[in-house]
Amino acid sequence: MTPPRKHAGSGDASATVATVPVDAADLILLSAGAAKALVEGIAADFHRTTGVSIRGTFGAVGAMREKLVAGEACDAFVSTAAMLETLAKGGHIAAASIKPIGRVRTGIAVRSGDPVPAVASGDALAARLRDAPAIFMPDPERATAGIHFVRVLDSLGLLAQLGSRLRAYPNGATAMRELAHCGIAGAIGCTQVTEILYTPGVVLAGLLPSEYELATLYSAGVCTRAASPKLAATFIEWLVDERRAALRRLGGFETVSE
Repeated sequence: MTPPRKHAGSGDASATVATVPVDAADLILLSAGAAKALVEGIAADFHRTTGVSIRGTFGAVGAMREKLVAGEACDAFVSTAAMLETLAKGGHIAAASIKPIGRVRTGIAVRSGDPVPAVASGDALAARLRDAPAIFMPDPERATAGIHFVRVLDSLGLLAQLGSRLRAYPNGATAMRELAHCGIAGAIGCTQVTEILYTPGVVLAGLLPSEYELATLYSAGVCTRAASPKLAATFIEWLVDERRAALRRLGGFETVSE
């Protein structure tokens, strides 16, 4: 099969999510792209309350892990629960600090204004994929949704047939942004619901069918080399606090009990 074409993008670039000058007091965050909208949603209030700005870098979970392990500055880290557990065993995350944020499902996106397809069954999803002239997705080697989507295509027997139509980007946010601006009628994409919901120009067509679904638990933890572990812990409390449950749900996070 033809491997997915990887496209460059700015998805792994550092993004300051509070509109104040960056200084030594900033909280440095490495985060999976799935949490970008949630972090942006609390950034202004966090700054007003603490006087601290959040300097966040968002991207594929594998790319964020590589940055952390390579020694990049980090106070708090958001990723899959499984990855945080592994990083804690490796001495990069304080195990006792890890707290669950919520589960995120994976879905199918289309451009705003395009017909919204039925994708609730495996047959319906396969039919829509066959018709798509271009399929936008996150990194199939380092992004949670990208890795899973390749498995779904393989299970549907479509990986070889559709390989040349796959357009892979560093993370789901970049893939959805490129889908929104591609100008290709009938193009679709697959990534985590959080990244679909916060991207202007695309809409959620539906979740992956139950037999192919992926619900990923995300958590946050304090880095063992954090400049201010107490501040990082405070930020994590803000992410998981019950007062922000509605914000989490709006962004595509489901509570752990759901």
